[in-house]
Amino acid sequence: MKTDIRNRKDIEKLVNAFYDKVKTDEIIGYLFTDVAKVNWDLHLPKMYNFWENILFYSANYSGSPMVVHKELHQKSTMNQEHFQHWNELFNQTVDKLFQGAKAEEIKNRAMNISAVMMHKTLT
Repeated sequence: MKTDIRNRKDIEKLVNAFYDKVKTDEIIGYLFTDVAKVNWDLHLPKMYNFWENILFYSANYSGSPMVVHKELHQKSTMNQEHFQHWNELFNQTVDKLFQGAKAEEIKNRAMNISAVMMHKTLT
């Protein structure tokens, strides 16, 4: 039986599973591996902090995700399909691992963040 997202350990499980999908994804994987050349040892802990802060208000994240996404867009043009696909992968990962109020909240928050990022990055 699936549980809700309860703590940082659950956030780490979600983030790891999500980026395992992203790394090999045919639509957006190249943005991470070939264009951004993500250092996963640095990126994953930032993402743990980001999502933990989003869901549990831990105040342990500092960064400028908008700047990073704009720079990425300058290197390789992103479009609405990229952002929508990111959301689909994220939601699939959450749904595979968790269920409950926090699981729904993180999906909603991710969609809202993605919409703002898309709007600000593509305009």
